[in-house]
Amino acid sequence: MEALRTAIERSLNLLTTMGLADIIDILLVAYLIYKAIWFVRRTNSYNLAKGIIVFLLVMLLADLFGLKMISFALRKTAELGLIALVILFQPELRRLLERMGSSFSSRRGEIGTEIDSAIAHTVLACTEMSSSRTGALVIFERGVKLNEIMSTGTIINADTNAELIKNIFFNKAPLHDGALIIRDGRIAAAGCVLPLTKSTNLSKELGMRHRAGIGLSEQSDAVVVIVSEETGSISVAIDGMLKRHLTAATLERLLRAELIVEDSSREKLGIKTLLNKLIKGKNDEKDQRDEKTV
Repeated sequence: MEALRTAIERSLNLLTTMGLADIIDILLVAYLIYKAIWFVRRTNSYNLAKGIIVFLLVMLLADLFGLKMISFALRKTAELGLIALVILFQPELRRLLERMGSSFSSRRGEIGTEIDSAIAHTVLACTEMSSSRTGALVIFERGVKLNEIMSTGTIINADTNAELIKNIFFNKAPLHDGALIIRDGRIAAAGCVLPLTKSTNLSKELGMRHRAGIGLSEQSDAVVVIVSEETGSISVAIDGMLKRHLTAATLERLLRAELIVEDSSREKLGIKTLLNKLIKGKNDEKDQRDEKTV
């Protein structure tokens, strides 16, 4: 009991001596630990993480019991292992750095007629393809550029149009099996090949189209719209998460929320204009009453 009281008092003394730099340091370390756990879960590396933990425990025990040869061998192995891990996870680390870099820029598009029109035409096309059970895979590019993915397909560079989208995904069209990429509100490429997700926790109902859409959303910040060929249901994949069985209204609302940034200055201007109109209206009413009184 005395030891517990001493430990609590010591902890309280440490808390009282903490400064702003210590708090920032703790928060940064906690964030790095969180990102490391997120990286392991996202790359399905549970067994590898367990192996690394066991290796570190063995190395610690070797130091404690004075096993110099084993400790030396394990330390050299750890030095080489760090290089091996970087090589092993080179694609994942590259994608992680790309996403970190894109997070400093705006993840969403600017307000404009092109992106607004692209959303409207995409919703219309997906709704009609859902009714006819035509499979489709439409990608809205955001901060992370998809040049490598586009190079696997055919460059189109055309205005986004519902009829064009339906023609591309017509089951006898040459590009219907691939994905369509929309960049800055325009159809950039079609017939593109996407990486499949490595997740093993997906429903067996999901086919290759859904797995490809989820895979791209895991590796980039793109918004992926998927129309099922078997059921006609509409789904959206964002950051590795799949939202299924969406209605046309829900799809449009979700796309607008993810792709359109409301211009706060324009909103403030609108409120200011409205207030000015109200004030002007009240002044006009007051002037009219004054004229009647006179």
